[in-house]
Amino acid sequence: MAILSTDTDIASLLRRSRTIAVVGLSGTPHRDSHRVARYLQQQGYGIIPVNPSVREVLGQPAFPDLESIGHPVDIVDVFRRPEFVPAIAAAAVRSGARALWLQFDTVDEEAAKSASEAGLDVVLDRCIMVEHRRLIS
Repeated sequence: MAILSTDTDIASLLRRSRTIAVVGLSGTPHRDSHRVARYLQQQGYGIIPVNPSVREVLGQPAFPDLESIGHPVDIVDVFRRPEFVPAIAAAAVRSGARALWLQFDTVDEEAAKSASEAGLDVVLDRCIMVEHRRLIS
């Protein structure tokens, strides 16, 4: 698909999406990943925690990795350091995800390009909660 950068394209992605796998979702309420996922859940999105260190977050069972979910998700939202992004992007492609969202400071340009070339929409260096509030709410 494409690397999305316009408000129109990002809003369209957010409107047509229903399930979001949050990679690196923490069970600790004050962490950014937890606050963002809670907000998205309150906006009606199905949240799927992806973190091998927790069993459940926000009332949802957690999965150790994207492939363990067992079905495609609309968006893979990444809260991991940049060095982990290439493996996560490859897993997003393998798992049939429709989009890869790289939060602030999680960017790996080559991984984003590879995911885009494999057919995923990609959003770089933006917070999904900030963009949802700005474009949808």
